[in-house]
Amino acid sequence: MADLSQYTFPNDTPVCLLDCSQAFNGLTQQEQLYAHHLAQASFTGGLIVLVQTSPESPGIFLLLQKTFRSQSLQDLRSTALSNGVTEDEFQAFLVYAAAFYSNMGNYKSFGDTKFIPNMPQEKLEILVMNSAAAVADPGGVQSLWNSIKQKMFSLNDREKELGLGEKGITTYFSGNCDQRDAEIVQEFMVSKNLSPYNTRLFKTEDKETGLPVYEIRLASVEVGGGDIPGFEEKSKQILGSHKFSAKDVAGPVTINVSRGDYSRLLALVVHDLNQALKYAANDHERAMIKEYIKSFQTGSIPAHKEGSRFWIKNKGPIVETYIGFIESYRDPFGVRGEFEGFVAVVNKAMSAKFSALVEAAEHLLAHLPWPAEYEKDTFLRPDFTSLDVLAFGGSGIPAGINIPNYDDIRQNEGFKNVSLGNVLVAGYNETKVIFLQEKDKELFQKWKIPSFEVQVGLHELLGHGSGKLFMEDEKGKLNFDNSVVLHTETHEKITSWYKPGETWDSRFSTIASTYEECRAECVGIYLCLLSDVLKIFGHEGDDSDDIIYVNWLNMVRAGVMALEFYSPDTGAWRQAHMNARFVILRVMLEAGEGLVQINRITGEDGEPDLQIILDRSKITPVGKPAIGNFLRKLQVYKSTGDYENGKQMYDYYSDVSDSQEPHFLSLRTIVLARKQPRRMFVQHHTFIQDGKVELKSYEASAAGLIQSFVDRFPTPDIDAIVQELWDQDRPFF
Repeated sequence: MADLSQYTFPNDTPVCLLDCSQAFNGLTQQEQLYAHHLAQASFTGGLIVLVQTSPESPGIFLLLQKTFRSQSLQDLRSTALSNGVTEDEFQAFLVYAAAFYSNMGNYKSFGDTKFIPNMPQEKLEILVMNSAAAVADPGGVQSLWNSIKQKMFSLNDREKELGLGEKGITTYFSGNCDQRDAEIVQEFMVSKNLSPYNTRLFKTEDKETGLPVYEIRLASVEVGGGDIPGFEEKSKQILGSHKFSAKDVAGPVTINVSRGDYSRLLALVVHDLNQALKYAANDHERAMIKEYIKSFQTGSIPAHKEGSRFWIKNKGPIVETYIGFIESYRDPFGVRGEFEGFVAVVNKAMSAKFSALVEAAEHLLAHLPWPAEYEKDTFLRPDFTSLDVLAFGGSGIPAGINIPNYDDIRQNEGFKNVSLGNVLVAGYNETKVIFLQEKDKELFQKWKIPSFEVQVGLHELLGHGSGKLFMEDEKGKLNFDNSVVLHTETHEKITSWYKPGETWDSRFSTIASTYEECRAECVGIYLCLLSDVLKIFGHEGDDSDDIIYVNWLNMVRAGVMALEFYSPDTGAWRQAHMNARFVILRVMLEAGEGLVQINRITGEDGEPDLQIILDRSKITPVGKPAIGNFLRKLQVYKSTGDYENGKQMYDYYSDVSDSQEPHFLSLRTIVLARKQPRRMFVQHHTFIQDGKVELKSYEASAAGLIQSFVDRFPTPDIDAIVQELWDQDRPFF
């Protein structure tokens, strides 16, 4: 029997308001209108994540919206209590609904585990079937409930977490796909230079040959044939049916490329982008939005890349935004992007510090532990701003972002970094600090957010922004001198690099995200030792020593707490960043000399507990060289596209076992018993009244979060679109 506490949210799960009111009120009317329409596009597009998360998520969304839209929460509560639902059960329902909205589905965006209502199924049925929605449409609500109730509460082994094939649930692939199917189709897509970012994969079978028939669905408003910008000369080769001979497959398989996935939702996104276009501040913003529209309209990733180029050129906008199929964390194969869109307003004071960090970047990059040949030929100075989030549509809100994720643009044209300041303040202020010595807790509380600002800055700018990929172009020319550059570990000539059409994601696929996050985290803790870095953020003297100590202590603690996100049953990590932090912990423990200790103790409650000890005097003499050596290897394997050696090393440090001290599997039991619920964010809602944009705030509670979604999607119009997407997919799962 599964420990249900791992799959439910407690009634006291903290909820906080992601406050952007001061920043938003400082905008001009034009800027507010621009931000409003971009926010609408982001939230509407974010509904795509329902379809990308689980087969039942669209249906659960429909049930929640119908229930909450039909009556006030006070009335719903009164009805539920009068029919035998307890106060705790009703609160559990509200918390479940808030968690569902926050994660845009019934799997945690941070950890990829399923969560279920923390109440009996029969009690939730009573609540739903006595709601005003059920009174108005008893047959419709009963049918909807019947279609989702089993999946809503089920914790079968395969359904406990996201994964491919027998390892879990994914809707990036039809339910009959496995790792080999993903590899075959990836081989085809590389051969056609077709990006997987905005695709899903569905498999059927040729009844005559028994061979698989694959359908690659591109996300677009347009359905059927026609040109895809960026593929004009090859459009007939892209859309339609292909015979493809893959490695180690007997006979050619059929691969059909179609478009029109999420068509009606993307049409609404395009509508709001067209409205935002009227209020853009400059030519770069106008060109950017036009290319995004073209991408969503036609299914063209080349158009989205072109929009990203204009986005990079749009330096220091007051209202910052990015939207599309962006991060590949939740695709089990690691190459398909989850939809997200955000709108944020610049925080000028913190942005000034990040600008100073950019100015010092070339100097700081020289301190990284790899030869100059492994660094980009020219550091393309990015825009780096601190932003207060107004709207974030998708499955979860990060503290920092480095985008775009297109390798060729990042290597040759540039990128942007953003630190989401109000997320840092609201989401990372812990009320209870676990696993630390008493003398460290006060220090940790004082310096965690300031130290994390330093870490985020270094992680995004000099972590994700550093390092060269050795590549061969279509003419066979290499972007490095193979007669001069030597492999740092073998001291021999380089023998591997990226071939035309290959990218970091396609080459390293399943480990690409966590490996890259690990590299960026290592850069952060390695470079935070420099006084020049700390001065930029205003830290000198004893304060700077405390910042370093707390940053390293936070990384060690995060590595221990990461055990929550490891699944012993599948041997898989469910969260890229936490996998990365565990790997770093392993490297520090391997360094020895008393740098890090993890002790088992008895807590004040008499239950097993842990205590982490970091010897701050050993950080520079022991920790720095250990992280430096590991970081160099991470970079060299990445630069050379050496997946085999990179994966072998990364898998070694990712391994969780009880074979030796400190017996991580046993520690995991204590970590799970002590874990605290992750905070949920309530976001503002904007709407236009009398030609002006109004900003609505909500109480920091599950009820407030629910009300924000009722206000965001106030009419049943959106239900028909979600229903259509759900009906279209159900035969495949």
